[in-house]
Amino acid sequence: MEAFDYVFFTEVLIGGLLSGVMYSLVAIGFVLIYKTSGVLNFAQGAQLLFAALTFVSLVERGVPFAFALLVTFVVMVALGLLIERAVLRPLVNQPPITLFMATLGLSYVIEGVAQLLWGTQVHALELGITDGPLLFFGIMVSQFDLFAAATAGTMVALLSAFFRYTHVGLAFRAVADDTFAAITVGLRLPRIWATVWATAGVIALVAGLLWGARLGVQFSLSLVVLKALPVLVLGGFDSILGAIVAGLLIGALEKLAEVYLGPFVGGGIESWFAYVVALSFVLIRPSGLFGQKLVERA
Repeated sequence: MEAFDYVFFTEVLIGGLLSGVMYSLVAIGFVLIYKTSGVLNFAQGAQLLFAALTFVSLVERGVPFAFALLVTFVVMVALGLLIERAVLRPLVNQPPITLFMATLGLSYVIEGVAQLLWGTQVHALELGITDGPLLFFGIMVSQFDLFAAATAGTMVALLSAFFRYTHVGLAFRAVADDTFAAITVGLRLPRIWATVWATAGVIALVAGLLWGARLGVQFSLSLVVLKALPVLVLGGFDSILGAIVAGLLIGALEKLAEVYLGPFVGGGIESWFAYVVALSFVLIRPSGLFGQKLVERA
C-alpha cells in the first residue's frame, strides 16, 4: 500500500481554499441584495460579465489600465443604481418569484447590451500576474491563485468592516434585521437599497476581473454565478459570514473530491460535486449553516 502523500494533499487543499475565496466574493453579492430586499439577484452574473467586458475592451482600445479601471468602477456603480431605480423600486412589495423573474430577465438585457457595445469575441484579460508556482515549505501554490484570493479576501474584509462600523453599514444591518422597525425609526429604505446595489456593482467588478483573468472574458463568464449557488445553500442566503465559510468549504471539498474520488467514477466530478454537497445539506438544515430560520404563522 502506498503511503499517503500529505504534501500533495495540502497542495490540493490550499488550491481549493484559494478558489473558495473567489466563490465567497460572488456569493456575498447575492447576500447583500437578498438581506436588504429579499431579492435573489440572478443578474449578478451578467453584471460580472459586463464589468469584465467593459474593462478589457477599454484596455484593448489603448486606455491606460488605471483609467480603464476607474471608468469601469463608475460604470458598475451607475449600473447598480440604475437597476435599483428602474427595476427594483417599481416592484416593491411584489411576490419574490416576480422579483426573481425580473432579475432573470434583466440578466439577458445586460448581456444583450454588452454584446451590442463590445461584440461577442473572446478576450484574454491580463492583470500582470503570472500563473507560475511558488514554493512554500515544500508546497507549491499558484501565484495567480494567491493574488486572486488575496484580492477577494481584502474585498471581503473591507465590506465586512464597512457594514459593521459605518453609519451606512449599521443602517444596512438594521434593515436586514427588521425592515419595518428600520422604517419606523426614520431610515430611508430607497437610499439603503441604492447603496447596496451600487456595492453589488463594485463586487461584480472585482469578481469579473478575477474570473475573467482565470477563464477568459467570454459570455459563458456569466455562468460563474452558478458556482455561488451551492455556497449560498450551504452558508445561508442571508449571512455574509456563511458565504465566507461555505465558499471555503465548497472550494476545498470539490478539489479534494476531484482528486481523490474522481478516479473511481471516471473524473469530471468537480463541476457538480458542490451541488451534491449542497443538496445533501439542505435536507438536513434548509436555512444553511448561518442562515436565519424563518418562522411563518398561519
